[in-house]
Amino acid sequence: MKARTAFIVLYATLALGMAVHAAEEEGFVSMFNGKDLTGWEGKPGGWWVEDGAITSESTPENPCLKHHYLYWKGGEPADFILRLKYKIAGGNSGIQFRSQTRPNFDTWGYQADMEAGPQWTGCLFQHGRGGVVMRGKRAVIAEDGTRQEEEFAPADELQKAVKADDWNDYEIVAQGSKVALRINGRLMCEVDDRDAKLACRKGIIALQMHPGPPMKVEFKDLRIKVFD
Repeated sequence: MKARTAFIVLYATLALGMAVHAAEEEGFVSMFNGKDLTGWEGKPGGWWVEDGAITSESTPENPCLKHHYLYWKGGEPADFILRLKYKIAGGNSGIQFRSQTRPNFDTWGYQADMEAGPQWTGCLFQHGRGGVVMRGKRAVIAEDGTRQEEEFAPADELQKAVKADDWNDYEIVAQGSKVALRINGRLMCEVDDRDAKLACRKGIIALQMHPGPPMKVEFKDLRIKVFD
């Protein structure tokens, strides 16, 4: 009888967890079919699908000499939640959002950063400003570019939540002037960016391949919930 009761409790707990997860994912649409690059556009030969993941790799025989991006062709959202899984072995990469296209598969705008090293993962980067807000920091940037910032957690402690050379969950929340980045459920940084000249309000989403030493980056389970 006790075993049966325990089973019922376990079943109910699992069912509740599944219901909560389903509710959290309600309204999301897939950005990637898991088979090919339909709905994406990038440098010819620079990206492919491998083991169900969007992939790019730099090797000694085929190095990446200049950064390039894979553009999502599904729109230029302003306010949204973007969720995905990523894995990176060596080097640096990122998820571009609220961005603009540039020639030769380049971009300009916000980037949710990631790398194999300890500095940039979970930081909000932007071309022209560098680190808009670093891991462990919360900032408010005024219309004239001045900023107020505080630390809500040590950067090295948050780095421990990131799995090296393994799959990590990345979440980008962009609503109005506010952006928050989470990895594996942990808040990495957030900003209220009101800068009149440099704040980004809408634009494309893209994935980055970075030049430098040999590296490999993979993305899968990309899905987005766009707010009206």
